[in-house]
Amino acid sequence: MEYRHPAKAVAWLLVLFIFPILGFIMYYFVARQFKHRHRRSLRGNGKGSHLLGASQEEGGRRQANREGRDRSVIAGPELDPRLLGLLRNSPGPEMTGRNEVTILTNAEEAYEAILKAIEEAADHIHLDYYTIRNDGIGQRFQAALIAKARQGVEVRIIYDGIGSYELDEGYIQELREAGVQTGCFLPALIAFIDKRINYRNHRKIVVVDGRIGFLGGINIGDEYLGGNPKLGFWRDTHMRLYGDSVRSLQRTFMDDWEFVRGERLDSGRYFPEHHCHSIQWVQIVSGGPDGEEDAILSVTFAALGSARERIYIASPYFIPDSGIIQALKVAAMSGVDVRIILPGVPDTRIVYWASLSYVSELLQVGVRFYKYQKGFMHAKVILVDEILAAVGTANMDLRSFFKNFELNAILFERSTIRRLESDFLQDVEDSEEIIPAPFYNRPKLQKAKEVAARLLSPLF
Repeated sequence: MEYRHPAKAVAWLLVLFIFPILGFIMYYFVARQFKHRHRRSLRGNGKGSHLLGASQEEGGRRQANREGRDRSVIAGPELDPRLLGLLRNSPGPEMTGRNEVTILTNAEEAYEAILKAIEEAADHIHLDYYTIRNDGIGQRFQAALIAKARQGVEVRIIYDGIGSYELDEGYIQELREAGVQTGCFLPALIAFIDKRINYRNHRKIVVVDGRIGFLGGINIGDEYLGGNPKLGFWRDTHMRLYGDSVRSLQRTFMDDWEFVRGERLDSGRYFPEHHCHSIQWVQIVSGGPDGEEDAILSVTFAALGSARERIYIASPYFIPDSGIIQALKVAAMSGVDVRIILPGVPDTRIVYWASLSYVSELLQVGVRFYKYQKGFMHAKVILVDEILAAVGTANMDLRSFFKNFELNAILFERSTIRRLESDFLQDVEDSEEIIPAPFYNRPKLQKAKEVAARLLSPLF
């Protein structure tokens, strides 16, 4: 058991005590620490030079990174010095300045923008998704990718072995027959045998021609268009990137591709020059259980600690670690306006109960909670004052912090932050605030469910 996560150890001891045989089997196959992925990790040295080898592009990229670092000293975003220092010193991609960021609210906007970029692709298309389904929107993506592959465009897809477990082999075979290259991240059976089934690739990345990129909370499936009758309308946030930051998405994809296929993509053509002259600072933060540092957790903690006026959080799951809880308490007790939107309709009851177990102690110090009523809240957004926004694939939970491979974009452009804040405040209007007194008086059985779920939450 990992010494740095005592809550996880307690949860396993509880399971082993109640279900000795089943608990032992679960522990043997699920609890293995993911120390490495049998490849050199890009986050290990922050350079990723093995991906580009000795190509001429590598020299140009390093020079561009140096120039970006020099510019950031003079004209970087205005941040708390401690937070800025953490971002600059974090392993992995550096903060970049030449970017255009477009926020895509909900799946309709995101899918149309992604499919348009795919249709206009001239050289290559890279997709890295947790969930891909063989349904209406999944077939639209399949048809678009097959058409581009037949035109001679290189197309590669990574899909997660658990997140896409319902994806049938016929769907994949049709892609392969058209020339699309595919890779499955830790197929379920293999992951079960080698005891890594609990570690998943939760990223959602699209890179087109090395210049345009997409990331956020939206997978490929009809439920994101409101196709799940239980959950209804699906509220989510995605983004389109153009410029320097796309190189970071590309390197992350290439890192994952090398893991799932054992193939190193060395060509410098995957990092072409772009013509973005807009200055919007972006930091891509990649996290995963193979990293030496919990990068996404560290950046989240530092961002919350830098707040002076407000913290707005939207997350479908809320199972924070003790440090995040303390940061939220300190902020609220210091007069910061802290608001958190959770789903009103859960997709997973036990996770929902665990989330509610954290509400009481934070309500007591002035944190305001809301249950989204318009449908299902799936956006993963953190807003701190008007200086910083985090948007990406990571939920506010232990799995995203410690178990999954995730990817967030830290945004600093105030117009973009205001757009996200406007969306958040609209979501507040579409939500019901949790009033402390009635919440404290909820049935004892419900409280018991929440306590039990919280004890087991480190295992989710």
